[in-house]
Amino acid sequence: MAKEYNKNPAAVQALSPEQYQVTQENGTERPFTGEYWDNHEPGIYVDVVSGEPLFSSLDKFDSGTGWPSFTKPLEPANVNTQSDNSHFMRRTEARSRLAESHLGHVFDDGPAPGGLRYCMNSASMRFIPVDRLEAEGYGKYLPLFKGVTPSSKR
Repeated sequence: MAKEYNKNPAAVQALSPEQYQVTQENGTERPFTGEYWDNHEPGIYVDVVSGEPLFSSLDKFDSGTGWPSFTKPLEPANVNTQSDNSHFMRRTEARSRLAESHLGHVFDDGPAPGGLRYCMNSASMRFIPVDRLEAEGYGKYLPLFKGVTPSSKR
């Protein structure tokens, strides 16, 4: 089933050139340029290709790197990791489970208690604000945001 999304021409054709380069060709957007690096609104981030839930704004933090950074996935089963030895570096790559989209990398310099930093590309995700969760089919995540208002800063 994982390959189904990558082979779906409609899903891949709908991507912008940057989204395609990042998700399908393992690219990286420039720091401080992505749509979500400085987003502080409550909601969830989903895979731009498949729509599978990936991260919550409740686990987002300012890493100072210029990319959206999270302490953990919203749905751990939806984010797979694998070794990445490209560019003369040893890193851990994060990919979405269903679409196998390249999301970014995981580093061990994140905040306590987990110590991980999921450093993601904005181009690999779509943000769904709390007030759109139900309408877009992600209503099961609404209880996570009880008491959180759109004006709340993280």
